[in-house]
Amino acid sequence: MEIPDLDILRSRALALWEAHGRETPLPGLFLAVSDISTGPIHSVYQPSFCAVLQGAKVSQLGERSYRYDSGKCLITSLDVPIRAEIVEASAEAPYIAVVLNIDPGVVAELMLEQARDALPAGPDPAALSVHPLPPDIVGPLERLMALAARPRDIPVLTPMIRREIVWQLLNGPQGAMLRQIGLADSRTARIGRAIAWVRENFTDTVSVPHLAALAGMSPATFHRHFKAVTAMTPVQFQKRLRLQEARRRLIVEGSDVAQIGFAIGYESPSQFSREYRRMFGAPPGRDSAEIRRNVVAATPV
Repeated sequence: MEIPDLDILRSRALALWEAHGRETPLPGLFLAVSDISTGPIHSVYQPSFCAVLQGAKVSQLGERSYRYDSGKCLITSLDVPIRAEIVEASAEAPYIAVVLNIDPGVVAELMLEQARDALPAGPDPAALSVHPLPPDIVGPLERLMALAARPRDIPVLTPMIRREIVWQLLNGPQGAMLRQIGLADSRTARIGRAIAWVRENFTDTVSVPHLAALAGMSPATFHRHFKAVTAMTPVQFQKRLRLQEARRRLIVEGSDVAQIGFAIGYESPSQFSREYRRMFGAPPGRDSAEIRRNVVAATPV
């Protein structure tokens, strides 16, 4: 597939970034721009479509790595904890990406419009996948970003253009993965119900039988499908969520390290510090202090 000309999208994205930063006035549309490569960025990806317009990024889900650069897009089908790095960016050619959240309800509605026969069950699709940016997406993305200059049109036209983008994705090579988001009884959707419980109750002890019951699977089947989709066991998944929340609290609240460890579900302060260091590369107190120093240093006087 021929890579589309991205110059117009880059111009639109940079203008939006200069005016609004990451959060645009367009519901569900976010931007990422960086003129330097970054170290590890830990976050939780939601069901979304990310188009890279310039530069490159690598996202890691469990032990799986996904590289996507200019002219590629990343599809995310579930809420998953990610370790990511921008690996190509400079002042002359900054990393530029557009992220559009995907509403499972819209996917389900458009699947009815497809009027297709039920698809046979295939292998569990991973929660992330990389594809060439479909040329048919470029026009709708450009029109969507252009709406920022016409606030009166945003509430009426934004939902229509977002549906158009999802429709094009559903009918492209990434359609099979996207359909997993809209099918209420797909394996991906059932794993998603278990993931939602873990995110809302991450301080509780993980019970695979309980999660399997939420997903409507036997414990052995659930464990196998969960790992196929997320590249992690349920315990590993919960641990990542806990440690990301701990880091957020340390940075925002600056509370006692042991106290935060207990608050997120750890009974042993030494185990908390050990696992925190393994994930983020430094003990919790030193890591959070360094981040706060960097934020202060980067703040204009």
